[in-house]
Amino acid sequence: MMSSYSTRRTFFAFVAALAFGLAPATAQDARQAYVPAAPDTVRAIAAEHGMVVAQEKLSAQVGAEILRRGGNAVDAAVATGFAMAVTYPRAGNIGGGGFMVIHSADRNEDITIDYRETAPAATTPQIFLGADGKPDPAKSRDSALGVGVPGTVAGFSLALEKYGSGQFTLAQLLEPAIALARDGFVVSDDIADTLPGWHRRLARWPSAAKIFSRPDGTPLREGDRLVQGELAETLSAVAAQGPRGFYEGPVAEKLAKAVADAGGIMTPADLKAYQAVIRAPVRGTYRGYDIVSMPLPSSGGTVLVETLNILEGFQLADLKQGSPASLHLLIEAMKRAYADRARYLGDPAFVNAPIETLTAKDYAAKLRSGIPPDRATPSKELAAAAPSPREGSNTTHFSVVDSRGNAVSNTYTLNFSYGVGLVADGTGVLLNNELDDFTAAVGASNAYGLVGFEANLPGPGKRPLSSMSPTIVLRDGKPVLVTGSPGGSRIISSVLQVIVNVLDYKMDVAAAVATPRLHHQWLPDEVRVERGFPNDVLLELKAMGHAIVEPMGQTSANSILVTPNGPLGAPDPRTRGAEAAGH
Repeated sequence: MMSSYSTRRTFFAFVAALAFGLAPATAQDARQAYVPAAPDTVRAIAAEHGMVVAQEKLSAQVGAEILRRGGNAVDAAVATGFAMAVTYPRAGNIGGGGFMVIHSADRNEDITIDYRETAPAATTPQIFLGADGKPDPAKSRDSALGVGVPGTVAGFSLALEKYGSGQFTLAQLLEPAIALARDGFVVSDDIADTLPGWHRRLARWPSAAKIFSRPDGTPLREGDRLVQGELAETLSAVAAQGPRGFYEGPVAEKLAKAVADAGGIMTPADLKAYQAVIRAPVRGTYRGYDIVSMPLPSSGGTVLVETLNILEGFQLADLKQGSPASLHLLIEAMKRAYADRARYLGDPAFVNAPIETLTAKDYAAKLRSGIPPDRATPSKELAAAAPSPREGSNTTHFSVVDSRGNAVSNTYTLNFSYGVGLVADGTGVLLNNELDDFTAAVGASNAYGLVGFEANLPGPGKRPLSSMSPTIVLRDGKPVLVTGSPGGSRIISSVLQVIVNVLDYKMDVAAAVATPRLHHQWLPDEVRVERGFPNDVLLELKAMGHAIVEPMGQTSANSILVTPNGPLGAPDPRTRGAEAAGH
């Protein structure tokens, strides 16, 4: 249980080094804003035993330290996730929720943990409509009505209880996060890049402004210290009492009061009733590999498997990676799967979605037969098969493997960057605006353009549909690739392209992650592309009838390839501060 004095003293020294910016510099520290690199110039980072790849380097190092001290992948994931609630406030969280996929080598088992936020009991299907009966985006995005009951503390606690190594208590895994919150850390990388642009959203709330602002009211900048004393106290309550320290008692009362004072409807009873759920994963196969991904209420696994099934009938390896012919097939497969997403998918407690049909090989063959080899299919022609919505892109993903063959793929979010911007006074907890992922009205789109139908209308206790797609690829029952991404509706297409790049094109995992990506989500009928595609490729896609639009929007597919010689980590270079920390 990591109980010896000398071990604990060394661990605290490590945490203190992180908090005061003394952790050793690595090659990752110099990464600047993303400029697409030639695939043959990018190489993965090797480790001998285990690895954590995350969007924020202090938290990745926290997780790697747990692995070094004998923890398993779940122990390291929990420590990383709690640390990111401190060091990556725009998406790391205990005020939001997400999804975790676990491959347990010890039990020869693949499971998922759904810790998605739920709608408060007072939620109605009309909650986000204005007086005119039409969707009022400000209600779901900018007000406390958009705050869902947070799931992260329950999810991480459940993961540790059921699948941790038993060598670490929850309190021990919280020590680094508590120290980083209490002592502060130097603002750099992604926080320094994003906080100025989002500060106005935080500054609307005095409780948030005092944490993320300088004395003169301007946002913290690179080199300043971010101290979160109240968040340290909240994390300490969880360390002392487990999830009850968050969902019941003083913290829960303060969370509910903050939401009510801001015009929301979440109550202490909503918090007390929250449960994370263990679910069987969505499973598929692709070219001899097993795909293990997230089931509903995430659409990610279902849409990913459906898209891969469509692509499996094409010999992608015979087409050059990034060629117009290969990209055309990716786009057409995405378009059809996203159309089904919109029509059929929602919270499984409320909707009986035809998952077996959507993930069946014969259904994919039927869809594949309708793909012309050299012409874009207009989205309106797919309307009979189904329609698709738009959701928060400011999520974060991390991947973990250990030396025992265990793996964790975790994606969690506040929805928008820094959520609704409201810090619950007295708790330090930044709250989500996750309920914007519901469909406000049948046929309406959310903040990211995704269209939705009855399956995803708001309702009491309901979990909004998500695109989060934490995924583990297995071969002969052993992890080969651990991946996932933020990016709202672009998550599934990003994960898809990493898998295709690795499995079809045999790319180095770092190159597979760094190479430019594109996205089509059925509606709007356009292909979003990142910088880096050659002009002649884009011109050829346009000639086929594809509407090309820049930019695609932020994604960050922090991934690990597992090899016989140890894990290879691929921190995504699209934002500053990502790191592969191994041992």
